[in-house]
Amino acid sequence: MWLTGRNSYEGRSAPMKSPNLPQSFKFAFSGVMETLKNERNFKLHVCAAICALGLAIFLKISVIEFICLLISIALVLSAELINTAIESVVDLFAGEQINALAKAAKDAAAGAVLITALNAAAVGAAVFLKRLIYRAP
Repeated sequence: MWLTGRNSYEGRSAPMKSPNLPQSFKFAFSGVMETLKNERNFKLHVCAAICALGLAIFLKISVIEFICLLISIALVLSAELINTAIESVVDLFAGEQINALAKAAKDAAAGAVLITALNAAAVGAAVFLKRLIYRAP
């Protein structure tokens, strides 16, 4: 199911507003987990984040570098979640129709993910490359 593109929200209606703070966190966590189950690119970004964090621990990077890495990871994952939300809403309203505005919205959201991912790659290169190059015998 995780690579089929099948949306597990199909056939269900979700409440529009959460009644309390714990319920809000439950809905937010559910959104992250649904995206993790259904979106291939989100899975790839999570795997890359886990690898980067593992490498950071192995190479014993500084606290500041670790914070920069965490911020970059958070930006990429957040952009991917927003992209998924935009694509879902556009698909809901546009359906199978080819619409220039729908395409523009989806392309812009994908572009935001691309920019954050390129930024994360640059941060990763700045943090890891010098350690990997000079660490080798």
